Amino acid sequence: MAFTLDPELAAVLQALAEQGDPAPPPERDDWRTLRARGVASMRWMASLLPAYPSGYPLVKASSHKVRSEGGAEILVRWYERADSTPGSAVVYAHGGGMVAGSVELYDAVVAGYVQATGVPFLSVDYRLAPDAATGTGPVEDVFAALSWLGGQAAALKVDPRRIAVMGDSAGGGLAAGVAILARDRGVPLAHQALLYPMLDDRNLIPDPRLTPYVAWTWDDNWTGWHALLGTAFGTDDVPEVAAPARVATVEGLAPAYVEVGELDIFRAEAVGYAQRLADADIPAELHVHSGAIHEYDRLAPASRLGRRAMEDRKRVISSL
Repeated sequence: MAFTLDPELAAVLQALAEQGDPAPPPERDDWRTLRARGVASMRWMASLLPAYPSGYPLVKASSHKVRSEGGAEILVRWYERADSTPGSAVVYAHGGGMVAGSVELYDAVVAGYVQATGVPFLSVDYRLAPDAATGTGPVEDVFAALSWLGGQAAALKVDPRRIAVMGDSAGGGLAAGVAILARDRGVPLAHQALLYPMLDDRNLIPDPRLTPYVAWTWDDNWTGWHALLGTAFGTDDVPEVAAPARVATVEGLAPAYVEVGELDIFRAEAVGYAQRLADADIPAELHVHSGAIHEYDRLAPASRLGRRAMEDRKRVISSL
């Protein structure tokens, strides 16, 4: 099967290539370089959006501290619109391959969802692998944020039965893991929105058909998963909630929205996860965007694909 990169994305990538990249790609297991490149990329992608906070005049934010696994203290940021009505809310986990990213780097992304939908968001500054947390640490951080929001529901005017979890890339994998924890611990969860999610630590063998297009490579994937899983990496001791594709049963999980690009190394695992949910009679909406690479929406937010994805997400968020 021949693949074709979306023309608008191709133009963006060509422009970036013409600017040049003085830094070689990181070696496998060099998580520090991968983190630095990830942060630089996130800052550049944020520059394509309206500046935060001035570009989101309807949105106000407040920061809070939450206790997580083992007593770790993490930052969460609550974004709401001045005219928000009591009801639903979304807990958001940022991307970054398990090793990069922060609430600050996603301020504009999250504020954009809130301004567009009126639904408040809680963004989670989960601990990053491998220096701050490993194994189930990051997913427990996001679950702690979900639990905190449930406990603050009355004060924040949120219906605890209408809270969803959402994330992109690594954050999408964490969102899926939180959905599993919520099921297993009896915590209500209305929905899970998984944007090109990082779900399967076993996805390490390059597909030569995709290689010319990948933005997040298989070496990057190896580095991210190894940073998170440590000595469990490559064994049968990987916790299901850390790599949700390994979950024994999806029965009882929250309804899902799953989105991935055709030219993303996460395509097969995202499609497979959505199929498992559908086979278990769990409502699962799946979008595979033709010609799209990883993070296509953030690379070209004004493109046809970027606008379409945003409209789909706004519809799902607004329906909670």
